[in-house]
Amino acid sequence: MASSMAFKSFTGLRQSSPSTCLETSIFIKPTNTSLRISPKIKAGLTSPKLTGRNLRVAVIGGGPAGGAAAETLAKGGIETFLIERKLDNCKPCGGAIPLCMVGEFDLPLDIIDRRVTKMKMISPSNVAVDIGQTLKPHEYIGMVRREVLDAYLRDRASESGASVINGLFLKMELPKSSDEPYKLYYTAYDGKTGGAGEKQVLEVDAVIGADGANSRVAKSISAGDYEYAIAFQERIRIPDSKMVYYENLAEMYVGDDVSPDFYGWVFPKCDHVAVGTGTVTHKSDIKKFQLATRVRAMDKIEGGKIIRVEAHPIPEHPRPRRVLDRVALVGDAAGYVTKCSGEGIYFAAKSGRMCAEAIVEGSENGKRLVNEADLRKYLEKWDKKYWPTYKVLDVLQKVFYRSNPAREAFVEMCADEYVQKMTFDSYLYKTVVPGNPLDDLKLAVRTVGSLVRAYGLRREMEKIDA
Repeated sequence: MASSMAFKSFTGLRQSSPSTCLETSIFIKPTNTSLRISPKIKAGLTSPKLTGRNLRVAVIGGGPAGGAAAETLAKGGIETFLIERKLDNCKPCGGAIPLCMVGEFDLPLDIIDRRVTKMKMISPSNVAVDIGQTLKPHEYIGMVRREVLDAYLRDRASESGASVINGLFLKMELPKSSDEPYKLYYTAYDGKTGGAGEKQVLEVDAVIGADGANSRVAKSISAGDYEYAIAFQERIRIPDSKMVYYENLAEMYVGDDVSPDFYGWVFPKCDHVAVGTGTVTHKSDIKKFQLATRVRAMDKIEGGKIIRVEAHPIPEHPRPRRVLDRVALVGDAAGYVTKCSGEGIYFAAKSGRMCAEAIVEGSENGKRLVNEADLRKYLEKWDKKYWPTYKVLDVLQKVFYRSNPAREAFVEMCADEYVQKMTFDSYLYKTVVPGNPLDDLKLAVRTVGSLVRAYGLRREMEKIDA
């Protein structure tokens, strides 16, 4: 690592916590049609068996969703192709991953830059609340660089038998019958044909679109549009003396100055910090919000040097269509980013794996052609397991990110130990944690009180300004 404050490498070690995320026992019947339980399509073992070859599946996109999908497919006996445009891609991403992902995806500790055990939530009036007091000794939030995590997952897919292609996916020709292949057109970059690359065609039996918010696979199946946020991030290398402060701490800033509908962040990496913000409603002002985030954190990042600037769209809700025939969308391409927190890495990898598992199962380990019913099993499992999480975070964003008084109340509420425990348990293990009814009632009363005080303070400030 370039900085003396970076964690030492632990090559080959694995997280010793349970290897799977806890499952939620809560299920709420969804009313939002953008994330609905898909209707069941009857299907028996009627798909034709393949002779002389195994099922061929292309995964478009080599991020966490694509890497996890390709590895699962290859291990399951599928002839797998993973097409990624930029193998050194650095997506603008806070890079936070939950503890359960380390164990569930068997991630080595040396790809985790920092293990965050403390967080500061900072209100519009710069009131700071320390979060993390309820964490157990082994619990932490992992901080990764996307170029490191993505490359690791792709390499593991390759080691499992997937063919990783450095190429730009261009378009897809849909089959005219249920047993015809999909034709994928892409530009291959092999280092021999120069920067222009070489046009190629690949025939496959099924396609997984893991190619992000601007998914060309989604466009190919008319998956529909969704609202999106713009995330803007600067990687800033700060002096070692200041990096000490961020050794195991992350900061989140809320306020109209840093974002009218999201938050600003300072997340620690190996030898620098990632400073960023995002917005859905005021995209043209994103650089103004980024400047405000830097100003809010100025005393802690002063003397730093910007080493990289990144921007990227982030989906705000699932697409209207996520499966069509033998094509499925996962990760950002499907719209799997949570509101309020803006988290997407775990859900990308998880959706890629779940989709691939459905294909492996439906094809009997690559021996049979799959159909839409097989892919819809992935959607049914996904919606049942994670819809409550998305709904809860959607409600929280609408309640607490709508104004500065609401944000002041939110930060005040974050000081509550019960809130911290519920929040971290839900985040670290990816489940909506059922609360204690009495404590929930007390929390509701405190929340209303915080909102009333915050709005009362705003009225008094308006009188003074007048």
